[in-house]
Amino acid sequence: MRWNALFEDLEAQIAEAEVLNREAEVAERSRAELASVELAERLRGSLGRRIGVHLASGTVFAGMLSHAGAETLVIDEPGHQVLIPYAAVGHYVGIGRFAVGESSVVRRKVGLASALRILARDRAGLTVVMAAGDVRITGVIDRVGRDFFDLAMTHEGEARRASGVTDVATVPFRALGALRSIRGGEL
Repeated sequence: MRWNALFEDLEAQIAEAEVLNREAEVAERSRAELASVELAERLRGSLGRRIGVHLASGTVFAGMLSHAGAETLVIDEPGHQVLIPYAAVGHYVGIGRFAVGESSVVRRKVGLASALRILARDRAGLTVVMAAGDVRITGVIDRVGRDFFDLAMTHEGEARRASGVTDVATVPFRALGALRSIRGGEL
């Protein structure tokens, strides 16, 4: 009888060691998998959720996350949409733990410059929120370079016409905090 108890005890110890080894392996694989997840994938996993985006400057945008691209995200606020470069963000509140990879090769390559060129083409009225301080500039994007854009500054509520341009601001991408759409003359 003593021998049976000894062998049962050894079997239990071996079984427990195997369980611990499997758990350690699963934990290590989970850590390795998490290490390969990019922030954009986490954001794509939160599409349709209400989140808060806190810029490094202290400005906060809150709304439904409607787009998470290669370099930017879009928040839908009541009456506005806000395009925010990832580089301007200090932290996020409310994103889930689920991650979704981007299956479209085209969408993976579309960055900030591409989005700005579309806004320039559409002559969309915008408020530019700068990354530093509480500086906001209103206008229409005229041209987009490799790492900057020109904003034709207009009076509030005026369409972009040559006679209505009060000045042109050249904004480096690194200085951009967010672009907020103007609808119905609101800022």
